[in-house]
Amino acid sequence: MEPLVTAEALAGRLASQGVVILDARMGQDARRRYDEGHLAGALFVDVERELSGDASDPSRGGRHPLPDPAVFARAVGGWGIGPDVPVVCVDDAGGAKAAARAWWMLRALGHEAVAVLDGGLAAAVRAGFALVTEPGVALPRGAYPGSAWTLPRVDMAAVEGRGSRMLLDVRGSARFRGEVEPFDPRPGHTPGAESRPYEDSLDAEGRFLPRERLRARFADATRAIFSCGSGITACHGLLAMAAAGLPLEHAALYVGSYSEWSRSDRPIATGD
Repeated sequence: MEPLVTAEALAGRLASQGVVILDARMGQDARRRYDEGHLAGALFVDVERELSGDASDPSRGGRHPLPDPAVFARAVGGWGIGPDVPVVCVDDAGGAKAAARAWWMLRALGHEAVAVLDGGLAAAVRAGFALVTEPGVALPRGAYPGSAWTLPRVDMAAVEGRGSRMLLDVRGSARFRGEVEPFDPRPGHTPGAESRPYEDSLDAEGRFLPRERLRARFADATRAIFSCGSGITACHGLLAMAAAGLPLEHAALYVGSYSEWSRSDRPIATGD
């Protein structure tokens, strides 16, 4: 599967083959929003409990650390996903938030047949999809046959010792500059990071830019480290790279991201 799927292509897939749709929304009211309307058959994925591990100490791993891969493999099997099952991840933020995280985690577990709905739930509604309130029903199977993360990740020590390797911060520009900080204790960014806001990879309707424009935007990032607030939206940058046809084998996710860095005694930079 290509990393992105249009709403129109998703309609064709649903008519011809079994597809598991994972609805991965963020926020304290994510479940309520899912209950109020989602794609038929979509399964709700809890970002805090299923796409994250123990976040009781965000100074070690950030606010959304990865779960143990074996634990995630059991959750994936519980959703009815095996190596032969196509998966589409959806959110209500144009794929910019937890849909990209779910996509990256599945890819990192070894699952190739996974895509993100380009433009998210809004694109599906524009394409004529009806939203339903009945919860999706999974057809559980055994744990997915993956026991380790296979895509590159780095920790805080590796970020600190990265040398000339690029560190791309995909948070909004105001958070990067330190003008606002709604979640973490010290506003600003990791010294030496480059601001590469995720919104700049999307058009006015929340869909990803054409491949050529994404390739131009990330052609220099094939060995970069991607960072955000807590390791969720950084996956959006990695998804954009994949959508541009660039390899993921060397681009790394800094899972702890700024939520971990800002809680350490390491220096903080502000401004551009």
